[in-house]
Amino acid sequence: MTTPLPSLPAITRDPSRPGLGLIGAGAFGSFCLPHLRPFFRIHLADPRPDLPEIAARHGVRAASIAEAAAQPFVLLAVPVAQVAAAGAAIAPHLRPGALVVDTCSLKLEPLRLLREILPNFVDLAGTHPLFGPNSGRDGIAGLRVTVCPGRGRRHRLVARFLERALALTVIRSSAEAHDREMAQVQGLTHLVARLVDSLGLPRPSQTTPSFEQLMRAVETVRDDSEALFRAITQENPFVPPLTARFFATAREMQARMLPAPSLDRLPGPAGEAVGDAV
Repeated sequence: MTTPLPSLPAITRDPSRPGLGLIGAGAFGSFCLPHLRPFFRIHLADPRPDLPEIAARHGVRAASIAEAAAQPFVLLAVPVAQVAAAGAAIAPHLRPGALVVDTCSLKLEPLRLLREILPNFVDLAGTHPLFGPNSGRDGIAGLRVTVCPGRGRRHRLVARFLERALALTVIRSSAEAHDREMAQVQGLTHLVARLVDSLGLPRPSQTTPSFEQLMRAVETVRDDSEALFRAITQENPFVPPLTARFFATAREMQARMLPAPSLDRLPGPAGEAVGDAV
């Protein structure tokens, strides 16, 4: 007998809302809580010692990995480097027909790992919210999220829920196309913003609109974790060729900016500068 697949909740705030296990109470996992709580009974799992305080602050249940993974919907809010460990931790506790959704900033490798690790009786969808706690602090309506197929077809239901319930702008993509574009969109943005931020320059009082735009980019990524920066710039296979081009172009630009040698200082036949002749 086939276990019926659970459907995503109706776009209501019904008290009988379904259970969702959220794995990861870090910056992004905590950021998700107030947006998802109206639609799910959230079971929050994380080994961190302050989990009960975080759960109480957001009005959700602090849970074990086993309890969270036993819900009909499981959301992984963990860094790329922890996907394999998180998948292995939840795999023994998943129920047939469950839907597992990841939120990693990369899609090819995390989805490949989860397909290998998770049992075949669960569906899998990949998402990448193209925003975070900083860019979404004033609300997430209209912000963008990518949805990729993982296993099964319920990524379509995930996309519909994100559009209708959370008012997000959904971009449907393959995992490879996503990672190729993120090499430019995130790889270059984070690289340039980190470089500018590392200069430690004082904020000037006289600015231009273009400078303000640059500073907004810096401020948007300034508080991102080192793990996220490494995932974006080192773990995406499409980023290294792009960063190599970036630094090569920067060196060429620096060479063009160097002052050209003055004609009256060119070396003469005897090694003397032409300008020194009398």
